[in-house]
Order: sequence, then C-alpha cells, then structure tokens
Amino acid sequence: MVGLKDFAHRYPYELSGGMQQRVSIARALAVNPGILLMDEPFSALDEFTREKLHDDLLGIWKENKMTVVFVTHNISESVYLSDKVVVMSPHPGRVSAVLDIDLNRPRCAQIRETEEYYDYIAEIRSDFEGV
Repeated sequence: MVGLKDFAHRYPYELSGGMQQRVSIARALAVNPGILLMDEPFSALDEFTREKLHDDLLGIWKENKMTVVFVTHNISESVYLSDKVVVMSPHPGRVSAVLDIDLNRPRCAQIRETEEYYDYIAEIRSDFEGV
C-alpha cells in the first residue's frame, strides 16, 4: 500500500526520509483506524518527496475512505490535500476560520497551477494574517 515491498528486509537507517515516513503511515494503517491523525508528517522532507507523498496519501485515502486529520504549517499542502481547512490563530490557538476546499478529485499535480488553487491559498493567508 505504501510502495515499499522491495525494501521489506531493510533496517530503518537504510531507508530515506521519505521511505521512513511511508513506514510510519503503514504502521498507523496496520490497525485499520477509522481516523488517521497526522501531525506535520512531511515537514522535514524535500519538496519533491513531499509532493510524491501527498499523492501517495491521497491514493491511500481514496482506497480506504478514512477521515484524515492533517496538521501542517504549509498552506499549499493544506489546500492540495484537504476538503476542509481549519485555520488556527497564534497564541492562544483558536479556530479563526474554516474553509471548504472545492477542488476536483482526484487531485493531481496540475491542480497546483490553477487559479482556484492559488485563490484558496490567498484566502487562507488572508484569514491567518487577519487574526
């Protein structure tokens, strides 16, 4: 499911950062959860690996249809992955805005180049800065 079949006999230190994140996702999915909680899982990865894992996560979501609560500080990541974005205010953390993301599914890399995508990013940035 996470694309690591060929690395099944490797030790964790032999895996790249992206592969280690895939292992973490696999471990969470092993218990067949109804909700998957992810707290900045891709923040330490390079942009290309992060975007690949975005697509992998969307594929897993499509197959399993579970609820995913994804915490991120990356606005574009939140728009690409989400159906709903909850914007939190800084100190103290409170919900300052909730935005439904109405972009076509299945999502693909080309959606990152659309005006709608950038409009959502601008709206979230405005909601955050207006706090």
